[in-house]
Amino acid sequence: MATLGFIGLGIMGTPMAGHLLAGGHTLYVHSRSTVPQVLLDAGAKPCVSNAEVAQKADILFTMVPDTPDVEKVLFAEDGVAQGLSPGKIVVDMSSIGPMETKAFAARINALGCEYLDAPVSGGEVGAKAASLTIMVGGKQETFDKVLPLFRLMGKNITLVGGNGDGQTCKVANQIIVALNIQAVAEALLFASKAGADPAKVRQALMGGFAASRILEVHGERMIKRTFQPGFRINLHQKDLNLALSGARQLGVALPNTAVAQQLMSACAANGMEALDHSALCRAVELMS
Repeated sequence: MATLGFIGLGIMGTPMAGHLLAGGHTLYVHSRSTVPQVLLDAGAKPCVSNAEVAQKADILFTMVPDTPDVEKVLFAEDGVAQGLSPGKIVVDMSSIGPMETKAFAARINALGCEYLDAPVSGGEVGAKAASLTIMVGGKQETFDKVLPLFRLMGKNITLVGGNGDGQTCKVANQIIVALNIQAVAEALLFASKAGADPAKVRQALMGGFAASRILEVHGERMIKRTFQPGFRINLHQKDLNLALSGARQLGVALPNTAVAQQLMSACAANGMEALDHSALCRAVELMS
């Protein structure tokens, strides 16, 4: 069994780390808040710093909110880089900028270690069910070493390309998810305003070409008004910012992505930034 590390024990990280423990691996952990009791009960070994996790683990996973958080975890005074020794593997499963990811990978490689970017899709539900989609960037041989561990956390696992390509794939994923949420929100609002039962409309659409995972899961949340976060609006805002920033650098037009970002910004401006991203429907409703 491998000696592993996990840094970032939030909504996603806690169940993901739990699956690694359930797989029989030794797991050293660190979190900026208290380590969840459920992980301690399962045998997780808390460390006083990110550097200590890196010293003790052969393969180390990070799962934190944003690009600056990853940089701090990796390269701060007591960060991962301070505890690494040649031959270790760092796997960042956060959703961050592709260009920054390439720079982080180069700095870790310079220490004689390997780096994979491996952002995920599936939200809290997928993290708990070990059914995450995992989009990986890095070397084939490094991917092959970590694949058995990825399989403890997810089901659809793809090596997309080199470092940064996993993050590029995740940004593309977030564009598709946002636009699908927007489409479902508009369709259900239209149905409701026209006098139809949106629940019945959703049921009918689930049997046709408009069927989608977003319509199934988030459509139900919109109808039942259950916006407890599986993936918060402010995090999806961050991901769409990455998309629009990258689009500017590449000279690519993403007009509908920009609209979805504005709707999420409207939600945030009205105190909904911590709700599930399906609450984007509230912004559409506010305009009607």
